[in-house]
Amino acid sequence: MLRQIARDQLVHLLEVLSGRKDLVIDPELMRPLDRIAGASLLKQHGVDKIFKLEANRLQVGCDQRIYLVRPRMTTMKLIADHINSDKHESRSRKYKIILVPRKLYVCEMILEQEGVYGDVTFEEFHLDLIPLDRDILSLELPEFFPAYFMHGDQTWLHTVATSLVTIQSLFGTIPNVHGQGRCAKMVEDMMKLIQERQGELKSALNNEIGHLILLDRDIDYVTPLCSTVTYEGLLDEIFGIKSGFCEFDKDVTGSDKSTRLLLNCEDNIFEQIRNRHFSNVFEFLSSKAKALQVGFNKRHTLDSVGAMKSFVANDLRGLKQQHKSLAIHIGACEVIMKKKIAMDFERHMKAEHNLLEGVDLKDCHGYIEELICRQSCDLTLRTNSFLINIPLKLLCLMSLTQGGLPPKDHKFFKTLFLQSHGYEHTINFSKLKKLGIFVEQQQTGESNIIVDKVTSLQKKSFFKAVSKKLALVPKIDDYDVKNPEDMGYVFSGAYTPISCRLVDELLIRGGWSGLEDITKLFPGLTFSHMKAKSAKSKGTSDSLSNKVVLVYFLGGCTFAEIAALRLLGNRKGYRFIVATTAIINGNTLIDSIIDKFDNK
Repeated sequence: MLRQIARDQLVHLLEVLSGRKDLVIDPELMRPLDRIAGASLLKQHGVDKIFKLEANRLQVGCDQRIYLVRPRMTTMKLIADHINSDKHESRSRKYKIILVPRKLYVCEMILEQEGVYGDVTFEEFHLDLIPLDRDILSLELPEFFPAYFMHGDQTWLHTVATSLVTIQSLFGTIPNVHGQGRCAKMVEDMMKLIQERQGELKSALNNEIGHLILLDRDIDYVTPLCSTVTYEGLLDEIFGIKSGFCEFDKDVTGSDKSTRLLLNCEDNIFEQIRNRHFSNVFEFLSSKAKALQVGFNKRHTLDSVGAMKSFVANDLRGLKQQHKSLAIHIGACEVIMKKKIAMDFERHMKAEHNLLEGVDLKDCHGYIEELICRQSCDLTLRTNSFLINIPLKLLCLMSLTQGGLPPKDHKFFKTLFLQSHGYEHTINFSKLKKLGIFVEQQQTGESNIIVDKVTSLQKKSFFKAVSKKLALVPKIDDYDVKNPEDMGYVFSGAYTPISCRLVDELLIRGGWSGLEDITKLFPGLTFSHMKAKSAKSKGTSDSLSNKVVLVYFLGGCTFAEIAALRLLGNRKGYRFIVATTAIINGNTLIDSIIDKFDNK
């Protein structure tokens, strides 16, 4: 339904400008748009040629042009340059700018300053939650995290609130709303305000979602900084999954051509391995390959034309599709194994687990020091940049799990990193400090404003206290990752994501009651709103909707958390729908914060 609404709105916006037109698309909207409408649909509604928005002037095109872009100042400047170039050539065109998801005043201001405001008309394409899978919805707004949590920019809160209003207009008012965090509270208040302006939803509409849980990313920075070991999580870290699509190069395909694969529940093989611990994936693929071979060999036993016709019509196409998918996933596993060996993944995981458990910290210090000094090439990224993400992730993880680093250690690692990678990274350490994920333990008695702010963040993190109260580190000697009993399997049994444990506790207790000693450790506000059940509503439909939970991550969600919630849902009979501003991992989190510099 969400996809159809977005598609219909896009078609309407294209038809407003009748006749043939060119469509210029923001590169960041290319993949999300593929999940809504393909090129054939665009062609059906008058789009002649499709261009990617770039600094270069478009040489050819129709007399009408539509720009489908995010509302950014740099984007508006590019569009203004295009229009001015056409003016210099005395080329007359009609221009329409469709802003996704809404128009901002700054866009008009830039175009006015560039002298092209009168040449364009504006429209809004209210694209909010995009269905990436049957249980994953995403705004595909990776800039939400740095904008809000780093810079305090509240621009995108309206988009989040609007997406929740849309969900409830389609599936009924969600009776139970819980949240943790300052951003979550503002979104809830804005959602109520929008609903009041729009009026009450139809009372006849059934409530198909029983719970809404809003969680700020800053309550759990530890989870994205840890290395996931589920197959889908590893694909995201090593190859990069964007809007559900994953690009596999020749190392995976075995040919000169790369291939793009849509990873969702429609891929039967992927659906069966996506949430598995990686150590259990290759064994499954091997057994699947043997079963597939048996299916192909079936053709040798066919003794009639009718049987052969039936085999070709019913079985052969499915077997070929499975074979193609199986070949790609086996190739991906081989690449993952090679890169794990090259980066000494086992040692890296051991260092992470020791930091989470607070043991053998001296060995962890030595390993991080070695990583910084070695300047190895980052094999988990799709770039040729020097390895800065991995030591930075470990430094931040060490800071978060210890409530900040002792002054001596903080100075040592910061100095070592700057000497190894360049003093221009000083600004990056300032950003990490501002975010509260790499900070120095403050001495008692210091009381300036900056110190108070950082100390407040440290007090509210207190990973050790939260870990103990929520039992985040499973106390199991022989942990079975192949048949997991709890959500900790996504990190090989070393740690259960804080966010997922909070969701579990919320559903068990029916609210935050009894969790006050835990929630006070987190930044931001805690709230719960539950509607009393009337006698009429206590029917079968109500009990079914009560088992449907929408968990909304504000600032990004990892595939580890999604896999953990899927396991929780299977074990306790809940259906979890994960909504998020973007799918993230440790690398993308760090990349969104820091500035990259060329090492020469």
